[in-house]
Amino acid sequence: MTTTTSSIQAIGLVMVPTADQDRSIEFYERIGFEKRTDIAFGGKYRWVEVYPPTGTTGLSLAPPREGETVQPKELGVSLTTADADRAHAELRGLGVDVDEQVSRMGDPVPPMFWFRDPEGHSLMVVEVA
Repeated sequence: MTTTTSSIQAIGLVMVPTADQDRSIEFYERIGFEKRTDIAFGGKYRWVEVYPPTGTTGLSLAPPREGETVQPKELGVSLTTADADRAHAELRGLGVDVDEQVSRMGDPVPPMFWFRDPEGHSLMVVEVA
């Protein structure tokens, strides 16, 4: 077995391309995230970070690169919950674009569903025991 050493310690942020940062901040705060950073930089940009209330990894709601537009994509982000049905109902009640129902594939796959943010990006919510 090979042992390697890395100076990388953790996943800090996931970059989420966002054309309208204020709209995205409102959306993520509405679904329970906390805005922990919102500062100006580079003369015309803002650095915005939102986090789940008990999370240590956040989302950076970043403007697209100069000359690029935001294209909806599956972000590859998995958020956790103790109760997928409750989370699904809460998001649906808030008017969030969620899958029609919670997906149940059977053991060992936990209940899960997808939702879309205002840019059309997809994030997954997975139930953890």
